[in-house]
Amino acid sequence: MGKKTLEDYDVAGKRVLLRVDFNVPLDKETGAISNDERIQAALPTIRYLLDHEARLIIMSHLGRPKGQVVDSLRLDPVADRLSALLGQPVAKADDCIGELAEKAVADLQPGQALLLENVRFHPEEEKNSLEFVKKLAALGDIFVNDAFGTAHRAHASTEGVGHFLPAVAGYLMKKEISALARAGKRPVRPYVAIIGGAKISDKILVIEELMKIADKVIIGGGMANTFLAAQGYDMQASLVETDKIDLAKGLLDQQAETGKAFLLPTDVVVAKSLDDAEGTVKKVDDLAAGDMALDIGPATRDLYVKALEGAQTIFWNGPMGVFEKEAFAQGTNALAQGVADSAGYTIIGGGDSVAAVAQAGLSEQIDHISTGGGASLVFLEGRMLPGLAVLEEREDEPV
Repeated sequence: MGKKTLEDYDVAGKRVLLRVDFNVPLDKETGAISNDERIQAALPTIRYLLDHEARLIIMSHLGRPKGQVVDSLRLDPVADRLSALLGQPVAKADDCIGELAEKAVADLQPGQALLLENVRFHPEEEKNSLEFVKKLAALGDIFVNDAFGTAHRAHASTEGVGHFLPAVAGYLMKKEISALARAGKRPVRPYVAIIGGAKISDKILVIEELMKIADKVIIGGGMANTFLAAQGYDMQASLVETDKIDLAKGLLDQQAETGKAFLLPTDVVVAKSLDDAEGTVKKVDDLAAGDMALDIGPATRDLYVKALEGAQTIFWNGPMGVFEKEAFAQGTNALAQGVADSAGYTIIGGGDSVAAVAQAGLSEQIDHISTGGGASLVFLEGRMLPGLAVLEEREDEPV
């Protein structure tokens, strides 16, 4: 894990190529940035580099343009917002390679920042094309990766350039890895892991790994239906991955052998449609034709919240139900409050869990909210992130 950081190099006057994750949500009607948390998260790294007189060249993607120029996904609004947050102008290039980018970099002075155009306008970015990598790398002298949210992808701007420039971690990358190590390699016990979301198939490896590491595993969301079906319950019209029932049985057998707690719902909130204004509470062995389990029930909420008592480490990824609908949000909200109230070290592993905690107004009470749902899960699966692996090793304290 020991990686060098931006503080390990003298950046004064150097062209620092910084990869960030400015994949911010945009208002569908106005195109304005609706949430700038990802930009704010990168500010400590950006400010350090500018304060130390780097010639700062910032790279990011935005959306999924699929290798084509999409005007609505240009980074001009990001440059404007970043300028406002920094209190100084941030130049914007209309491409990330070629003459436009090269001239913009050549004009850059120490202590100034430049934002390159959306790297995913080029299909070579996601393909990690060698020629494209070389063109990006030629713009810089040092590579700083602060884009944890894309560190699990071996793309040109996240991994490729690290083979051609001295490559180090930014402050956000350092913070993410240090926090997630507490949910993986170095948990303080008792350790409770909460895994929700729709499908087991999305989180098989992380469930297996957490079953080994955590003292208790709590399962909710649509994936709980598949586990319940594996136990023989008729989940009626609920979302069930029928092709994963045998897998769920295998996971349950593994957990039984460990003797650790593996908590599944005992009651659920059901409805005939997602559009129903309210649901009905039923025990998991009492569902009727057409019932869809859309949230955990009150008995399960109490069980799950009680399971958090005394925890010294809590990791949570994935909601307990269809929390976007008020009728089916109580389970997720109860867990959010339980996690927020915990005296232990609490980690939200990105994705919908972040939105759920924000919706409940509890973000400030969480110790660490990850900026990368997919990356955090890959990390907890025990796999090395390509964007992290490429960074230079250090011999002293780990990141």
